[in-house]
Amino acid sequence: MKATGLSNWKGNWKQGSGTLSTGTDMFKDKPYSFSSRFEGTPGGSPEELLATAQAGCFNQALANNFGMIGFEAESIKTSVEVELGYGDDGHPAIKSSFVTCEARVPGISQERFDYCAERARTTCTIAVILKLDIGMKATLVA
Repeated sequence: MKATGLSNWKGNWKQGSGTLSTGTDMFKDKPYSFSSRFEGTPGGSPEELLATAQAGCFNQALANNFGMIGFEAESIKTSVEVELGYGDDGHPAIKSSFVTCEARVPGISQERFDYCAERARTTCTIAVILKLDIGMKATLVA
């Protein structure tokens, strides 16, 4: 399996603009610029795609962890916040990633839920490639 991301860009770093797309057209020609990435103006960012990828990856990893111990999620809702800032060298850097998850899993204990959530936080394929500590708040919904 291979996944493809696409981007086009015109102009310089601060005044230029471009688009972001996925190879499957799930996400097509989303405009982005320096200001949408670093200043919060409307438009997309590569970090938004990373956050989305991590949320989806986490959900599947969590569901897999539940399945390995005989449980099935009724629902898993996850958001990931990726913070972009500047490193000590002045270059753009991803400063943090924080997972917020709410799951409904009939019959699971809090202890087993916490174990599965922690394992998903550290072992989903996107988390493995990130070189930073990923924060998390996971809530088991009764």
